[in-house]
Amino acid sequence: MIDWKKRLYNCYISSGQAGNKYLGGVNLRLVDYPYLVHVVKKFVNADRDASIADLGCGHGNLLFVLKKMGYKNIIGVDISPEQVSLAHSMGINEVINKDLITFLEHTKQKFDVIFLMDILEHLEKKEIFELIDKVYLKLNPEGRLIIHVPNADGLYGMRVRYGDLTHETCFNQSSLRQLLSACGFNRFTFIEQTPIVHGFKSFLRFLLWKIMTFFPRVLLIAETGTVNHILSQNLLAIAQK
Repeated sequence: MIDWKKRLYNCYISSGQAGNKYLGGVNLRLVDYPYLVHVVKKFVNADRDASIADLGCGHGNLLFVLKKMGYKNIIGVDISPEQVSLAHSMGINEVINKDLITFLEHTKQKFDVIFLMDILEHLEKKEIFELIDKVYLKLNPEGRLIIHVPNADGLYGMRVRYGDLTHETCFNQSSLRQLLSACGFNRFTFIEQTPIVHGFKSFLRFLLWKIMTFFPRVLLIAETGTVNHILSQNLLAIAQK
């Protein structure tokens, strides 16, 4: 890894990029992660013994959600020592400090679900292909890859793309389909990240999103002649082996 990127990962929390709000001993709460709960409910195997890996897991918020929802066979991997240390301090001991490629090359386990949440944008194209190829090999038959990335087609997608100095790129449906197809996947779904309704405020956000994105969608339909455009800052991709 190049030195400047390693410096940033080594201080990923202390620089304020991620997880710093938990440094004072604030506990993780399931209610704070409605989107992750939604993703797990909708796209993860209902079998609580399913083998699940969260690659680039940060301080383990997704692993926390999975544990709270009853999943037992889980592991997280992250390259940032600060993130791993914070995870352990909050009792998420399933997180290990390791490079993702090294982990995939040495683990003998295969997985039913692999998460790559906000990871691919940090990698150069050669690294992206190497990672997805190795992920494909480590998925069980009918295994599922769940990807979350900045959306180049999003109305404010560049906020995410340029919100982290370690980001190298962003994606849209077309480029993700191209990547996943080249790496052997032939079944995939792309999903807009709309606000998840879990109370009155989130209902208002959801309503505003639907109303305020209506005219941009119409304009895109007029220009392209196609529908199903994804306008959120991030997009979710589900790929089936």
